[in-house]
Amino acid sequence: MKAISMRAGRVPESAAAKNRFTDLFARITQEDDGYVVQIRLHNAAAARLGHAVWGEEIADSIESASEMVADVAARFCIPQDHITLEIRMNDMAESTRH
Repeated sequence: MKAISMRAGRVPESAAAKNRFTDLFARITQEDDGYVVQIRLHNAAAARLGHAVWGEEIADSIESASEMVADVAARFCIPQDHITLEIRMNDMAESTRH
């Protein structure tokens, strides 16, 4: 499974690395050839200062996509109540492995 590569947004990379992220937003979008996983990490207290990083990867299944999100949340110690997940799918029943 691929790791999501993160990019610093509006702050130098060194400053983003020092930032403690408190919130995670993830969007999983079904495409013809897989799922696009977009993730944004930010610090709610410093959000107005633009302290955020984001990344995007392609997953082959909804399960792989959700594992990517879980891995990033675990790596940055983001609690479940600070995770927002948006899923955009054509047909949820057809997209899961049985």
